[in-house]
Amino acid sequence: MGKKWEAAAAKVEPRLYPLREAVDVVKQVAFAKFDETVDLALRLGVDPKRADQMVRGTTLLPNGTGKKVRVLVFAKGEKEQEARAAGADYVGAEDLMEKIKGGWMDFDQAIATPDLMASVGKLGKVLGPRGLMPNPKTGTVTFEVGKAINEIRKGRVEYKVEKAGIVHVPIGKVSFDAERLYENATAVLESIIKARPASVKGRYLKTATISSTMGPGVKLDPVAITKQWS
Repeated sequence: MGKKWEAAAAKVEPRLYPLREAVDVVKQVAFAKFDETVDLALRLGVDPKRADQMVRGTTLLPNGTGKKVRVLVFAKGEKEQEARAAGADYVGAEDLMEKIKGGWMDFDQAIATPDLMASVGKLGKVLGPRGLMPNPKTGTVTFEVGKAINEIRKGRVEYKVEKAGIVHVPIGKVSFDAERLYENATAVLESIIKARPASVKGRYLKTATISSTMGPGVKLDPVAITKQWS
């Protein structure tokens, strides 16, 4: 770790912070010259290998992500026109699939109409590991392509528990004021707490940390968070 990180880390007390205070601290200790992303990292008491404990979903950040998201839509006919009218960056079908097979990946979110999923599914080995595979559970396999594009533009984020039970979700930028970050964080926390699988026993939210891209983590109180939205 560099001297700047060590100086920032020294300002973070070794305790569990309330969310509002934690947001203030993250902003205070951010030191990078670019506008860092602020992330939530949650460790859940689930077994991701079990289908009934796979925590996955979406939530709409009330204040957006602060990032321009490049949206690709697999669609034909009227739905292709709807996607273009809604402002999709890339729209097509077989032509886009061939580009992706060739290694092109200049987009951040992918949406597909259900009738094309048989073909899009063949890209699973390419899109899946990058978290770009359209999925009905996250609202990215739909005939309502205009609505899906608008929600993504407004700040819809996806979350999915990883192998170690960790969920990472961006909640905005360091340049956001503290209230906007707090509101975005509460939207994500509420969604994930309410997504608790019925089969989970014991503590569901084990740890929670908020940090900027380059900054040190600020630990949150998982018990207080769970009580607030349970």
